Amino acid sequence: MNRENSAFRSSDTLVVVDRSRRRRMIFIAAGLAVIALLVAVFMFRGGEEKPASGPNGGQAGATVPTVTVAVPGRQAVDRTISATGSLAARREMPVGVAGEGGQVLRVLVEPGQWVGAGQVLAVIDRSVQTQANAQLAAQINVARADARLAQQELERAQALVSRGFVSKADVDRRTATRDAANARVRVAQAALNESRARTGRLDIRAPAAGLVLTRDVEPGQVVSSGSGVLFRMAKGGEMELLAQLSEADLVSIPVGSPAHVTPVGSTQRFTGQVWQVSPVVNEQNRQGIARVALAYNAALRPGGFASVEIIAGSQQAPVLPESAILSDEKGNYVYIVDNKNKVVRRPVTTGVVTPKGIAVTQGLAGNERVVLRAGGFLNPGETVRPHRQAS
Repeated sequence: MNRENSAFRSSDTLVVVDRSRRRRMIFIAAGLAVIALLVAVFMFRGGEEKPASGPNGGQAGATVPTVTVAVPGRQAVDRTISATGSLAARREMPVGVAGEGGQVLRVLVEPGQWVGAGQVLAVIDRSVQTQANAQLAAQINVARADARLAQQELERAQALVSRGFVSKADVDRRTATRDAANARVRVAQAALNESRARTGRLDIRAPAAGLVLTRDVEPGQVVSSGSGVLFRMAKGGEMELLAQLSEADLVSIPVGSPAHVTPVGSTQRFTGQVWQVSPVVNEQNRQGIARVALAYNAALRPGGFASVEIIAGSQQAPVLPESAILSDEKGNYVYIVDNKNKVVRRPVTTGVVTPKGIAVTQGLAGNERVVLRAGGFLNPGETVRPHRQAS
């Protein structure tokens, strides 16, 4: 009996285990079937689902790139004309020999020094002229002595004429002799003054106060009126830039326009203003000169080359950041987004660079949606999703 009961219990246990194992397999199979069904449904719906269309027919899915755009509008910007030219003294003064000349004894100045009006720049030997002046001074003394003697003789004659010892004709002759002697004194004095003036002109002097630019004379050199320019000076140290401009630009620049000059090789900018616009235009290159006055600065060297930006008034123009303006072999351009969200290439002409961006003088009205960034990754005609940047 015990064996039979044990056999029955063992068979019941096997039946229970088998049922549990079978139930677990059913659950696993059911789960796999559900997962397979979901995958099939997802793939079926994904294969037949069409991408959503935007309001203007463009694709609004992940394949449509989003770009940042802005409507720049128009704002007042300075109208700037850029040019190049050479630096020069505004009033250059060539200094040479004004007198007879001679051997240079001393040169008293060097280039870069400031001098006053009438200051001696170089001294010329005057030993011969000094002796001539001494001779003329002696002749004055002789003439004065003759004049005193003639005056005394006239006075004695006038004292004797009333007694009848001297005739009136003798008095007249002595009066004429006295007058002639006085005239010779004046002639001798004038000759001495002339000689002294000539001697004074031997020194080479500055015609006005200013800055010495060049020196072309040395001690021991013999100079004369034909020796040419010995010194060059800038009157008052004032400088200028001779800007070469086209005929059209000359017309638009008024006298007094502010300008910013940058010498070649320097980052320093100098402020000046246009003080003269050339009334004639070169027939060969159709260019004229605008002269920009500049105050003295050691960095401004006559003969040097410089660039200039002349502010010829203001104008209304769109202003864009540098990232929005692209360029290739055809020139500068921007990308705009039209009403169908299509990318359109627009050629533009740029103007002055302001702290807010680059002014666009031609090509934009200001009411377009301009792509601000990543324009290099777009192609004309491509559909995009514009995102307008806040002002």
